[in-house]
Amino acid sequence: MAIRVTIQAAAYGRKNRKLDLITGIDKFLSFLRPLADILIIAFLIYQVYRILLHTKAIQLIKGSVIIAMIYAMAYFLRLEALLWIMNKLGTVLIVIIAIVFQPEIRNLFTRFGQGRLFAFSSASRPFEIDTILNAAEILSTMRRGCLIVFVRQIGLKNIIESGTRLNADISSSLILTIFGKDTPLHDGALIIQGSRITAAGCFLPLSEQLDIKRSFGTRHRAAIGLSETTDSVILVVSEETAAISIASDGILYYDLEKEEARRTLKKMLSLKDSSEKEKEEVEIED
Repeated sequence: MAIRVTIQAAAYGRKNRKLDLITGIDKFLSFLRPLADILIIAFLIYQVYRILLHTKAIQLIKGSVIIAMIYAMAYFLRLEALLWIMNKLGTVLIVIIAIVFQPEIRNLFTRFGQGRLFAFSSASRPFEIDTILNAAEILSTMRRGCLIVFVRQIGLKNIIESGTRLNADISSSLILTIFGKDTPLHDGALIIQGSRITAAGCFLPLSEQLDIKRSFGTRHRAAIGLSETTDSVILVVSEETAAISIASDGILYYDLEKEEARRTLKKMLSLKDSSEKEKEEVEIED
């Protein structure tokens, strides 16, 4: 009888320990769920903000905050007329926002579909930076403008189709020929994918930013415009000032020295210098 009681007590103790363990796990999960919920939402908000930053869509965020503050003030102060107007205009405002900010909304969903919403860096691509920059420097010296687009993850099929397909190897002489004075393709953009020149004479969308310097010409506006709606990096040489500039994510890095432009391009395109590669190879051999 005593043995049976002891066995029952041991089984009851094991059962209680299991229940305590399950209860502990449930309490831990109940604490972890809200924390994970908050972190995921914060991460998504940050990624969306990072994409919309430096574009006119940032004005949408500021305007939305102001409207929300006005609505909250009207609600707490019981301003019936203002509340009635804002409630009636709510649907109309959503339609207006969707129309006015259609490029930014399309850009957001495009990057989400391409997986860029959660990407912090781009994969390495075999762009021949030095060859291209040599040609850009010569064009700058000759006061000839150029517009060169480096395609990354988001494709540019429609833009490529607007120009002349080449599918040629990258070379300084070819770039100089394309952007030579009075050549048929010198006014458009040159599209580079990997180690190939895909097309030339392509038309790019112009930026609609209102705060762009008046001194910037069509090439600079086109470079900024494409960088606002895609993840491409665009190299620009000004025909008027001979300045070498780079556009990315809606920002124009203006009048860069050749070495500075080289470092900026390699960083944006996630490429490493040959010296860094050699250093890594030496470390591996050691």
